[in-house]
Amino acid sequence: MFLTSILLLSLQAPTIQAVVAPDSEISRHIASVSSYTPHRVYRSGKKRFEDFESMLAEVAKADVVFLGEEHDDPGTHRLERAALEGIGRRRGSVVLAMEMFERDAQPSLNEYLAGRMAEADFLKASRPWPKYVTDYRPMVEFAKAKGWPVIAGNVPRRLASLVGRKGLIGVDSLPATDRAFVAAQLTCPRDKYYARFKETMGDMSGHGQKITAQEAEAMIGRFYDAQCVKDETMGEAIASAREKYPDAIVVHVNGSFHSDFTMGTADRAGRRLPGQRIAVVSFVPATDLDAVDGKKIRKQGDYIVYTLKPPAPPKSATLPAPAAVPPAAPAAAPKPPASSN
Repeated sequence: MFLTSILLLSLQAPTIQAVVAPDSEISRHIASVSSYTPHRVYRSGKKRFEDFESMLAEVAKADVVFLGEEHDDPGTHRLERAALEGIGRRRGSVVLAMEMFERDAQPSLNEYLAGRMAEADFLKASRPWPKYVTDYRPMVEFAKAKGWPVIAGNVPRRLASLVGRKGLIGVDSLPATDRAFVAAQLTCPRDKYYARFKETMGDMSGHGQKITAQEAEAMIGRFYDAQCVKDETMGEAIASAREKYPDAIVVHVNGSFHSDFTMGTADRAGRRLPGQRIAVVSFVPATDLDAVDGKKIRKQGDYIVYTLKPPAPPKSATLPAPAAVPPAAPAAAPKPPASSN
């Protein structure tokens, strides 16, 4: 978005000198940004690099495809949009499901997709993520243009925060209206997924809290319960979409922690969809695409899509800020680190 603004400003420059001799820091930054989306695709099962379209041709055969992202990587978001388009070319019926919308936003989402609600009103009602305009709107708008359903699959943040404070027992006290937004079946075993989650959380004392080891263990356990509630709820939403649209492929967009190693949401969806094929694509930003080694992380997904980390803009330059929706209200309880979302 900011590149568009910079280019428009240059077109409006009053003199040729302004075009020939722009600010050197900004011009160097613009020159360092690629005109396409650099990437490399590693196919884990074959232990080799392939091209993007070959990957799409293969995953389009699945019943559910997980696109696991690092949330703040622009290259990933561009390729997710391209993946949605490429899968759509091969499958006439597609359902887009997203971690980025919570279940209680589904009515507003449906109204917007049907053309009965203005986008501004939809955004006010649906609590989209702060970078929705640049990161997720392209996928939603593409699905809208195609007439595809979009599923708001995540548990409302306020309910996940409640579980983060009280544990799974907090779900038992919910009124029926709120309980309907949480998966009917909830399991939260202390398994390999828990071990990954605990490792990601690290030492809770680093959060500025003086707590005992037992208290830290209990806190991590409650956060993990909240993580499981998210996974179970999104898994249930995916299974419901497959039941409602049996001929469609469900493309689910989520933070990679929810689907890497076919754990988390991918595991919960698979449990509800026995015999159906699930494909996991994990997007991994890298500083050097020529040096990436897919073999080291091949178990992370059926495909590893390496994207090129963008260069940081010059700190001293003043660049126009991209349009953005207002940020959501902060959760009432501490949240797990970003990598677990």
